[in-house]
Amino acid sequence: MYQSYGIHALLNAVCEPEGVGAGVLIRALEPVEGIELMRSRRGTPQIKRLCSGPGKLTQALGIELRDNGTDLARGPVVISGRPAEWRDVQVAVDQRIGITKAVELPWRFTAAGQPVRVPAGTRAGGLTAADAGPA
Repeated sequence: MYQSYGIHALLNAVCEPEGVGAGVLIRALEPVEGIELMRSRRGTPQIKRLCSGPGKLTQALGIELRDNGTDLARGPVVISGRPAEWRDVQVAVDQRIGITKAVELPWRFTAAGQPVRVPAGTRAGGLTAADAGPA
């Protein structure tokens, strides 16, 4: 977890030892469970706006800076393996946003073919979820 602009708690998945700069910013997700609670936390009825940015995502899920350093396999925030229906999802690759250096690096991934999942301007990369690495 880290704070952006002094107000947003943002969720990173880090798999390296402390001091090694390696992490993945979880920018967005498509809500499938707990939608009413997310709506109350975010103050919006629109599903597309519940988790459509890194600050919105953490607000909708109730994730705060106090969750920093916790284990993503044991909680309180848990990232689990993909269910069977997500094993062969096409992955779209796009340019990174909100930065000025290394913009060209293809380090922005999303599930292809779904309007909630793929922002405008994204191009299909021809990858499968397995190509993007383990969940």
